[in-house]
Amino acid sequence: MQRDFRRERRLKARDLLLAVLTPIALLLLWEVAARTGVLDARLFTPPTQIAQRGWEMLLSGELWTHTVATVGRLVTGLVLGSVFGVLAGLLMGVWRPLRAALGPTFTALYALPKIAILPLLLLIFGLTETPKVLSVAISVFFVVQINTLAGIVQIDARIIEAARAYRASGWKLFRYVLLPGALPSIMTGLRVSAGMAVIVITAVEFVASNDGLGYLIWNSWQLFQPEKMFVGLIAVSLLGAIATGLIILLEKALLPWKHAGGSKRKATKP
Repeated sequence: MQRDFRRERRLKARDLLLAVLTPIALLLLWEVAARTGVLDARLFTPPTQIAQRGWEMLLSGELWTHTVATVGRLVTGLVLGSVFGVLAGLLMGVWRPLRAALGPTFTALYALPKIAILPLLLLIFGLTETPKVLSVAISVFFVVQINTLAGIVQIDARIIEAARAYRASGWKLFRYVLLPGALPSIMTGLRVSAGMAVIVITAVEFVASNDGLGYLIWNSWQLFQPEKMFVGLIAVSLLGAIATGLIILLEKALLPWKHAGGSKRKATKP
């Protein structure tokens, strides 16, 4: 048992080392290729120059301005979409007539590219922050709703029957059976929607904003400023990683038994 534990620690250390060294190696290859002419440095700016430009933009406040604008829209849309998505999924999961009524409609709307409804939102709300936030919220809503509904539906009927046999009904049934049973699927939906939200807000800022990281990327491309464009791309990727990481931390806090069980199974694996 102790040997398995030490082996697991070594594997985790190796995985962490690989996770850190791989991007560093890729950046070094990029630097060398751009410096030696293998890559056109006018298009693929060396990482050292990108880092220098990013630092200058950070000191001047330009990068902060665009990042704050994007984060504000992202967080607002993500929270709104998640809350309403969870509520809709739970209600459709526990009330069959509602699921029958809204299921086909939601399925059809989910297949619609969410960025395609941006012109409609702009027509309704004008060039304000509302269309940008709603684009994110709508995208997140459907992903979270589908996962929440799936989490409710897949709960074993025998578990619900056993709970009812112990006179669990109404709020108690929901609080102690349905919600914990659906929570893993809900967290999966949140993880997927976090990445999707970053994609959507970046695309929206391409065409309907005068600030934000998406605007920074698009405007830099139009002005042929690849250094600034790469700074924006890196900032967006970091934002997506942070958003996903926060969801993972929330999942570990809400589902400690899931991760504890996973660690135990790995430790005892021969």
